[in-house]
Amino acid sequence: MTAEIITIGDEILIGQTIDTNSAFIAKEFNKIGLSINRISSIMDRESDILDTLNSSVNRSNIVIVTGGLGPTNDDITKNTIVKFFDDTLVTNQIVLDNIKFIWKKYIKQPLLQVNIDQSLVPSKSHVFLNTKGSAPGLWLKKNNTIFVFLPGVPFEMKELIKTSVVPKILNECNLPHIIHKTILTYGMGESSIAEIIKDWEKSLPTEISFAYLPSLGRVKLRLSTKGNDLLKITNNINLYADKLLPLIKEIFVGYEEDESIEKLIANKLISNNSTISFAESFTGGKISDSLVSVAGASSFFKGSIVCYSTTSKVNNLGIKMDLIDKYSVVSKEVVESMALNVKKMFNSDYSLATTGNAGPTKGDSNKEIGTVYIGVATPEKVFSFEFNFGNSRERVTGKSVNKSFELLLKELLKN
Repeated sequence: MTAEIITIGDEILIGQTIDTNSAFIAKEFNKIGLSINRISSIMDRESDILDTLNSSVNRSNIVIVTGGLGPTNDDITKNTIVKFFDDTLVTNQIVLDNIKFIWKKYIKQPLLQVNIDQSLVPSKSHVFLNTKGSAPGLWLKKNNTIFVFLPGVPFEMKELIKTSVVPKILNECNLPHIIHKTILTYGMGESSIAEIIKDWEKSLPTEISFAYLPSLGRVKLRLSTKGNDLLKITNNINLYADKLLPLIKEIFVGYEEDESIEKLIANKLISNNSTISFAESFTGGKISDSLVSVAGASSFFKGSIVCYSTTSKVNNLGIKMDLIDKYSVVSKEVVESMALNVKKMFNSDYSLATTGNAGPTKGDSNKEIGTVYIGVATPEKVFSFEFNFGNSRERVTGKSVNKSFELLLKELLKN
């Protein structure tokens, strides 16, 4: 059984809005064994919507459509649905009562006719009540294809997918099991990993697919399989994953299905009853932001400072100007001083600092573009590493964030 996702909205096609809905839906469907065979974005135009819906009938078992259900004139999906299914709109009293409740409790403004019209639904549809907004979800069938229409607002769509759409699909459809095992590696490029594991890769049976998913400074290795016997396919994929691990033990940090590297770091800090702080220059708070996204961060994260300019490093972090003049603001000596000073500032057990030339210009240092120093302070010592991550600002910053987590986790695992 296959599904496709259609997002409706001119704002997506002109790059004004990023389509995060499709990624979320694909991930949720994958969990229940439903494969996505197509994702497309189309304009808020009747002819485009009708053409896409008509073509989807012949290629997909389930079609998920998001967007175009709002109250404004450019939201035309509902009227187009009526034409596609040869249906009429009728008032759904439960939806209308929900709209009135939302307006009375939260909006606290006069209820307009365009808002009331949100309760109009195709007479043939099964309606999903949207408790987070006014536009309901709709479930209809044409021939043997299921069509689900959802609001485009991400938090409304996510709630409907989890609480309404997925349960109904599971109730009505016989789906296989899809198993993924994604291995997280840090510190080695895709081509180097491929050379190391080439014999293992050749030994994979046809029912297991394998993919390299490279990012800045890290590579995910994903094994995938599908079948009706959950125990059999789980044991099979675990067998080949276990054969892979000894080959990549130096770069292996965990499984994505279990925990992210940020979560692994958080768990280690918590188990050691340790705390951490950060002093970030060109990474601009990205390291701190990633770590505090972990639930319970208040138990180990003491604080951070973004000291982007040389002046900020001197005035706010207490780095000696003599040290900068002697070694440059992008140097081993300065990053280690940053790590020690922020550790003292927040009274943390560990700290990490970054300084570098991310480009496109060199700033206050003559070091080459892409030169990065990452410093780590522990309860016993301070040390640092020098890297050059190329001449792309985005690449330098991204790889530095990932490398920082890699170095930090390796240090924490020593204790």
